[in-house]
Amino acid sequence: MWCLRVGVFGLSCMACLAQAQTPAEVDPLLDNNAAATHVVAASEARGVLRARDQAMLASELSGRIVELPFSEGETFKQGDTLARFDCSAYQAQLNAAQAASRGASEELAHNKQLASLNSVGRFEVARAEAKLAETQAQSQVYQVQVKRCSVIAPYDGQVVQRKVQRYESVSAGAPMLEIVDNRTLEIHLLVPSRWMGKLKAGQTFSFVPDETGQPLTATIKRLGARIDEGSQTLLLVASLPKADGLLAGMSGTARFEALK
Repeated sequence: MWCLRVGVFGLSCMACLAQAQTPAEVDPLLDNNAAATHVVAASEARGVLRARDQAMLASELSGRIVELPFSEGETFKQGDTLARFDCSAYQAQLNAAQAASRGASEELAHNKQLASLNSVGRFEVARAEAKLAETQAQSQVYQVQVKRCSVIAPYDGQVVQRKVQRYESVSAGAPMLEIVDNRTLEIHLLVPSRWMGKLKAGQTFSFVPDETGQPLTATIKRLGARIDEGSQTLLLVASLPKADGLLAGMSGTARFEALK
């Protein structure tokens, strides 16, 4: 019995000693360093760089590709030919339609001359006019098709990915080239909706891309038109003064001094 009492007493003493050595929990609201860390975290948001001008170019007609001069990563200028189809059939149809249009024009002129001499009636003249209009419309259709045989660059940029290869036959609407202009980058952020009253267009903030580590000064362009109900976040779009050395898809951290 005496041993049992001693054991219980020893355990009690060890428990008291352990409680005495355990530090009391620190209230983060009373810790200046913790409070400062919390403020910094609360004024940060993750974002990604996106290009205003980017597109997936698709074929507007069915045909065989005979020219595809640019590969992934290569740069091109506005107006360059990015792809060209074999359009010999469309060109032949256009030539035939233009020849028919010239013949209809000659026929109309001849009928008008005869009508002035009262040799033909107004009906023949009207029919010749209708035939000319029909052949001209047909010619315009083939002109559009021939124009679609070449895919022209809408702006300066780079090829992100080639979906097709030279000499492949593709159908209308098939994706061909993904292009991007990295000179027109914007920052897209998802910020807490409670920041809405503190942020407005024209305000500046710091953005540090993960890939470079160099801080950039960005300017808020606009806020989104809808708050996500699930995450309670709002889209924020910002502009950069220059995009040298930056690529679409880079991610980073935005820091807002106005929220500290």
